Amino acid sequence: MKKVIGISVIALLSLTISCKDNKQEEQKDVMHNEMGNHETVYACPMHPEITGKEGDKCSKCGMDLEAVKGHDHSEMNQEDGHDHSNSESTEREITQSNNKNGETAAILNAYFEIKNGLVTDSKENTAKGGTALLAAFSKFDMTKVPENAHKEYMEIQESANEHAAHIVKSPIDHQREHFEALSTDITDLIALLGTVKVIYQDYCPMANNNKGANWLSEVKEIKNPYFGSKMLTCGSVKKKIN
Repeated sequence: MKKVIGISVIALLSLTISCKDNKQEEQKDVMHNEMGNHETVYACPMHPEITGKEGDKCSKCGMDLEAVKGHDHSEMNQEDGHDHSNSESTEREITQSNNKNGETAAILNAYFEIKNGLVTDSKENTAKGGTALLAAFSKFDMTKVPENAHKEYMEIQESANEHAAHIVKSPIDHQREHFEALSTDITDLIALLGTVKVIYQDYCPMANNNKGANWLSEVKEIKNPYFGSKMLTCGSVKKKIN
């Protein structure tokens, strides 16, 4: 009798384990199917709020809608939950333009608002600058971009918008990380299209984990956005633009 009971218990345990395994496999299959069933979203690169399907055109500017890239969380920092994978600057080969282009003024003004927010250690003012930069890019007149510079401009705009969006919602240490990469984008934009403003390219050797980092400023006096009040005057002017 004891043997029969023992065999029954073993069979029941085996059945329970088997059911759990099957349920886990079913859950994995459901998750896999859900991840694979997301439809591709198409949006205007100039007006990201305009979406549609492949082949559609933007109702505002007439540009073809492009597939929106998904977010890669593979390099998410496991300690603080913030994505650091897209805060690195992009290397581009752009010949310096000598054009006196007033069309870039609004973009530069918004960038300087971000910079000055970091100089004063103000997360809120920095975020306002990020919002202003997104608005400036959305209002930028693409007809002012030469045809041979269109591809480079779109690459810069996409990258700058991504960093600006992070700056809007991040704590100040991550705002500074994205500002470093954003500075490369805005420097490339001015090299590509030119500006009517007199601006300065500054450099801090201690920024970016002692790798050094540049930024643009509307004033000659050094005011360091990477360290703010901790080391406000750390850095030097690399060159004057215009």
